[in-house]
Amino acid sequence: MVLDKLGSGLMETFRKIAKISVFNKETVDAVIRDFQRTLLQADVDVKLVFEISNNVKAKILKEKPPAGLTFNEYFTKTLYDELVKLLGQEKGKLELKPQKIILIGLFGSGKTTTAGKLAKWFMKRGLKPALIACDTHRAAAQEQLRQIGQKIGVNVYLDGKNPEEIAKNALKNAKEEVLIFDSAGRDALDNELAKELKNLCNIIKPDEVLLVIPADIGQTARKQSEEFNKLVGITGVIITKLDGTAKGGGALSACSVGAKVKFIGVGEKIEDIEEYDPPRFVSRLIGYGDIQGLLEKAKEAGAEKLSEKILEGEFTLNEFYEQIKSIQVMGSLNKITEMIPGMPHMKIPKEMLEIQESKMKKWRYMIDSMTLEERKNPEIIKSTRIDRIAKGSGTKPEEVREMLKYYKQIKKIIKMTRGMKRGPFARILKQFGFQIKQ
Repeated sequence: MVLDKLGSGLMETFRKIAKISVFNKETVDAVIRDFQRTLLQADVDVKLVFEISNNVKAKILKEKPPAGLTFNEYFTKTLYDELVKLLGQEKGKLELKPQKIILIGLFGSGKTTTAGKLAKWFMKRGLKPALIACDTHRAAAQEQLRQIGQKIGVNVYLDGKNPEEIAKNALKNAKEEVLIFDSAGRDALDNELAKELKNLCNIIKPDEVLLVIPADIGQTARKQSEEFNKLVGITGVIITKLDGTAKGGGALSACSVGAKVKFIGVGEKIEDIEEYDPPRFVSRLIGYGDIQGLLEKAKEAGAEKLSEKILEGEFTLNEFYEQIKSIQVMGSLNKITEMIPGMPHMKIPKEMLEIQESKMKKWRYMIDSMTLEERKNPEIIKSTRIDRIAKGSGTKPEEVREMLKYYKQIKKIIKMTRGMKRGPFARILKQFGFQIKQ
């Protein structure tokens, strides 16, 4: 999960709110202290932490809940709203149109990898991108970008002796709709880098100047954002490496003060980049999922109808089979489960999900060896049928039993999440603005 420590800490806080039976200053203060501890451990600025805490306490202890909400639900919503405000509030959009984009940032921020991820993102949405290798400072940068371009099937332009010449040649020769320029970085924003970036921006006249910042720098992200903004006027921020640091909360909250965070890097794969939408991001952090994000991933994988059927509770072995087929495109089981409302609260061990992923090839063979009736109604699969399925799929009977057991566990969890469409959980989600089909 992205920001594991922050997410688990926040989920625990929200669980405590749900269990409060008597609301007074002592019980509210106890929850707020846990909340503060979690944010401070995520490197969020201490002034922001106490500002949020005071806002929440003022509302909870002095105001009455709106009609239709209990104190628990109002406390939950108030805390959620303040978290969204802290981490950005509004979505930083990137237009789907022909444009020129330059990525800037210090050395080691992940600009080159991000350029490839961004190109892939545009490709999935029907636009034709190209990559321009303007980083001549780092020896392997151009070769790295060339390999990324080859892997995802886009042209990489790198003809020229220096960054300015490379940019001019690309602007003259490239026919693609979206041009993504990778620039050099340094260990610090020195005069040489500043001059080079200014020259490049004057030549390119980019529609977007995106600052790439690694999450592990925490609160320092704000200073970087301000310095680069003074230099070339950034239009947005991309935060990378959110999956590998405890300081991501600090980086997100620091950047939200200035230019909007438009994308976040959530893994090492080329597909592991997401548009940053604070309300949906916070919803995932606290275990309430991100149905919209799940359906977007499913659409990209050609499995939108499948996901809708699963979320509506239809989950036979046919759906399980299709889920296995599309899972590699949609992402890891860990990332998918955190998008389903309530699923993170089930505390399914990460290791368990990773082990199951490695077994999925065998599971497809097993389901291929079943009859249509067995797929539709797995309850009829007993000992003799298990032996036949194992023999037909080249697996062992105990492996077939394990697959059926896992399928039943997933079906049970999905059934439980359906129940969340009604009652207190549903009311809270509706207050957050989520559309819930009954």
